[in-house]
Amino acid sequence: MHDTMSTTAITPTSFNHALWAGPAIAVVAGLTAASQGLGNPAAITLGITLWCVVWWVFEPIPIPATSLIPLALLPMAGILTSKQVAASYGHPLILLLLGGFILSTALEKNGAHRRIALSMVRAFGGSSSRRLVFGFMTASAVLSMWISNTATTLMLLPVALAVIEDATDPELTVPLLLGIAYGASVGGLGTPIGTPPNIVFMGVYTETFGQEIGFAQWMAWGVPVVALFLPLLGWWLTRNLTFKGQVKLPEVGAWQAPERRVLIVFAITALAWVTRKEPFGGWSELFDLPYTNDAIVAFLAVVVMFLVPSGKRDGTALLDWETANKIPWGMLILFGAGISIAEGFTQSGLSQIIGQGLTGLANLPALLLIGCICLAVTFLTEATSNTATTTLLMPILAAAAIAAAVDPRLLMIPAAMSASCAFMLPVATAPNVIVYSTGRFNVQTMVREGLALNLLGVIIITTACYIFFG
Repeated sequence: MHDTMSTTAITPTSFNHALWAGPAIAVVAGLTAASQGLGNPAAITLGITLWCVVWWVFEPIPIPATSLIPLALLPMAGILTSKQVAASYGHPLILLLLGGFILSTALEKNGAHRRIALSMVRAFGGSSSRRLVFGFMTASAVLSMWISNTATTLMLLPVALAVIEDATDPELTVPLLLGIAYGASVGGLGTPIGTPPNIVFMGVYTETFGQEIGFAQWMAWGVPVVALFLPLLGWWLTRNLTFKGQVKLPEVGAWQAPERRVLIVFAITALAWVTRKEPFGGWSELFDLPYTNDAIVAFLAVVVMFLVPSGKRDGTALLDWETANKIPWGMLILFGAGISIAEGFTQSGLSQIIGQGLTGLANLPALLLIGCICLAVTFLTEATSNTATTTLLMPILAAAAIAAAVDPRLLMIPAAMSASCAFMLPVATAPNVIVYSTGRFNVQTMVREGLALNLLGVIIITTACYIFFG
């Protein structure tokens, strides 16, 4: 689960410039749009959106704080009612992510994520450097589908460094460290809660088109992309590894009661998510529960985590509030801002105006259109927050799809997936920063390896989305 905001350094000068540039650009853009014949609601919505964009990119104040601007200004300007804005910030998909975040803290608290990771690494074996890297990458990817990419990388890093210290292959270091970071990024594509851009897309799509995308439906698109991308990524990183010989791996140890119990609860939760609507209408239809959603499932699981004893002598439960309270609350506010801006686009008519301006997209071949979107988003998120970038783009792409009379998923899903595929720079994602901070390789190495993978990601996501929706 990705919780990357941004890691770009802001100097005092750029701080001051961005601080004033945000509202200044908002006023100028709004007045210009109004003078060109846009209605006041559309002009005001455009101004508010650009203000948020400038501050999200340059961060003169924290991203979650900027995300409160739509909450205040959209109802103040009469674009949305207070009820509509509140519904955006409390959207079921945001609540799903809240529940997912809390459940992931329970996995981390009880050490289950470490056992899963080490078991996967040992399953691949330590008979060669290449197998070892593939084992760590797979563990990183699978864990990142369900818990924070940051937590996944931080947990695997000391294990990897210990393996590197005992290894006799001098070429192992870079592929192993980059494999963990990149595996965490790719793995998040597999589930709705795997990375924030997935949830942003689903929220905007549901609000704009009134169609719910279920947990299983997203996995039907995301898991094949992960299954194709991960081995190709591993092949690229390990192309120069030739060492064969036993590598010492950490012992997993005996199962502990907290590990068993938290994994059982989480497995039942994941099964409930996947089978809520499928197959044949799922259990929600079987038991006549039409108003049940994935967030409700998550919250019930969270309550169970607080109730089930951990099995330790101290009498604690699988989860306590001190642990649960560590989730990234600011991320949820950012999602709310994105959904409220999307609603503002629709209610103000700005979405229709943008769509009319993008009608020329209908003349482009679908494959070229998807490829351009993937390429632009991939390299844009090398320097900007992937969540903020997706938050900005989703309403625009929705409007473009309507104008071009194409399936909105054809434009929106490639952008959402590509936002998680920035591999070139340390500042692009938290996993990149974490492995770079070890000092075991330089920026040029990451750029060289990551550039090829950025382009590979564009090709894979473009092809997959064209097959799914073209």
